[in-house]
Order: sequence, then C-alpha cells, then structure tokens
Amino acid sequence: MHLSESARVVFAVLAAAGTATRPQLATGAGLSKPTVSSAVAELEAAGLAAHSGTASGATGRSAAVYRLGPAAGAVLAVDLGPSQTRVRGCALDGTLLAEGTGSRPDAADTVRAVLKALPGKAPLRAVVVAVGDVTVRDREGAGERPATAKAGPVFDAMAVALPEGVPVHLENNVNCAALAELHEGAARGRDTFGYLRIGVGIGLAVVIGGRVLRGANGAAGEVARLPYPWDEGRDPRHEGLERHMGARSLLRRASRVWQDGDGPCPRTAERLFALAQQGHAAARAVVAGHAADVGRLAAAVTAVLDPGLIVLGGATGSDPQLLPGVRAELARLSWPTEVVSSTVGDTGTVAGASRLAVAHGIQTVTGATGMKH
Repeated sequence: MHLSESARVVFAVLAAAGTATRPQLATGAGLSKPTVSSAVAELEAAGLAAHSGTASGATGRSAAVYRLGPAAGAVLAVDLGPSQTRVRGCALDGTLLAEGTGSRPDAADTVRAVLKALPGKAPLRAVVVAVGDVTVRDREGAGERPATAKAGPVFDAMAVALPEGVPVHLENNVNCAALAELHEGAARGRDTFGYLRIGVGIGLAVVIGGRVLRGANGAAGEVARLPYPWDEGRDPRHEGLERHMGARSLLRRASRVWQDGDGPCPRTAERLFALAQQGHAAARAVVAGHAADVGRLAAAVTAVLDPGLIVLGGATGSDPQLLPGVRAELARLSWPTEVVSSTVGDTGTVAGASRLAVAHGIQTVTGATGMKH
C-alpha cells in the first residue's frame, strides 16, 4: 500500500491515540493543519481512517473525530507457553478484539478460534509468537523465524493455522513479559530495569531507555547460560544454573529435607509455596533457600547492569514470599537496588506480545523501517 509520508505519520499518530481530531493529529504529527487534512482525506479514501463523531472545543466550535478505518486491520499475539497457549487479536490501536486460551498441544485450534472471532473483513497485518528461546535469526523471507527456537513441532503445527503471507515475528517470552511490566505493570514510570523470571526455567529481560536489549545474537538476558557451579573441583555444566534454580530442582530439594512428620511432600511448586504461606516449617526453609538463590542471581544482574530496579516474575519468582530473602541477599552482596514482584500475572507475556504485534502491524501499513519496543 502506497501512502504519502504525511499520511504514514498521521496514521501512526491516530493508531497511538485511538481517536483524535485533526488539530490533535496536527499537534501529534508536527504537521500543519492543511497537510493533516490532506493526509486524513488520503487515509479515509484508503479505508484506513474513518469519521467517528464530533467533539466540542473550548470555544464551542465542534471538530470531527477520527478513528482507524476497517482497512487498518488487526494483529495476532500468541504466547506459546510451556503448558498453555494464550492468544489475543487486537486492532492497530491496541483495542482487544478477541482472545482465547488452550493447552499447548491445542495451540493451532486456539489460534483458529481467535482468528474466526476477528472482524471478517479486517486484514491480518502481523503475528507475534512468544517462545521460550530466540537466538540466531533467519532474516530471509517474510518472517523472522530463528534458526534455533524451543517452540519446536508445536510451533510448526500452530503456524499452519495462520493465513499465508502474513509476517510472523518470534520474540522471547521473557522480553514480552518485561514490556508488559514497562507499560502496565510494576515498572511503569521506569525506563531502565531488569525483569527476572523464575519458574520451570530462568530468564532475564533487560530494558534500557524504554527498549529491550536483545544483543548481537538475540540472546541478551539468557542467564541460564551463566557458568554454574563455579568453584574449585567442579566444572560448570551447560545451563547448570537453570537446573539448580528451576522448579524441578526446587522440589527435589524439598524432598531431601522433608521428614515423615511433615506430611505429604509437595509435588508442585504451587503447593510448596502454599504450605510455606501457612507456616509449614520445612516448606518455609526451602522457600527461604530459594529466595537466597534468587538474591544471588539478582546480585549478578546488578553487578553487570546496575538497573536500579529488578522485577521478579514467573511461576515462583512472582510470589511475594520471596521478596524479603531476595532483598536481604542482594543487599548483602551488592549495592542498593529496588526489588518488587510482578503485577501483570500470567497474562503478561501475551500482553507484551500484543504491544509488539501492534507496533509491527503499524509498521506493515506505513512501511516504517524502525520500531521502538
């Protein structure tokens, strides 16, 4: 789609605003009112903008209000999680149009259901899929599918459900969750922070100046690769730190200290934390040890990045019971750094992926070459 430069700028401003008058578009775009009027007419003719009513100004004069038109289209965000798949369809102004949740093996069916619920004539502009690992990217072709990703066969099956020709972008799920924390969660108002996810595995997202740091190979924040253990007589193992700090190892440590009088040993991390919350002595000791481990990892992150703020997320990391121990260990080993729990919950990854999808969708319409996220 060929648009004039002024129409591209006005479209991007309108998408960010949701609705706006021509004077508001002129202010946001930094263009003259006649130029904006011409751009709006161009967008209306293309179906990319539409009149949605009038608004009264301070002088009593009314002004036409515009919104995105039906041809602006929609985007899709997919959180391909370890057990569940969350899918959202959004308009290019971020409005939620449809959503669905299903098991990971049924990802394709969940995607099809959300696509079916989207407005019938709205073109799909972009798809963002959040996966567990995105490293070396294959930049040939329409999408950005990486040469290595932990999505595997489930991603392949899900991709079949997507319309042909739509750009598909893979993104690290921890980076997506960090974007949700930045815009609507615990890091609002902070443009530099680290998001540390602790659950089945571990991961870090680094946000600097409001942008996610990706690194030369797209692997910035892969703290699972930190050498561990690192002491005399023991060689580091591949992803040894993740094995030590992940939920499975946490449960194994619980089983080693559990006594006959402690009752049934918890089989899930959720049950372990619930027992700790109830005051169970053995569970509290295991959780305290886990908090110390997380605090040491936070100290390593602080030593390298000095982020000022660390947000703890993930299935176990977001539990507030960890905060005192993490803060104490971090204070012992490093300089003062704020530590808080995630506030976006389980939907943080798909929420962040939705923001990326909207940005990619706008880029598809306008032909922009750069994107801040």
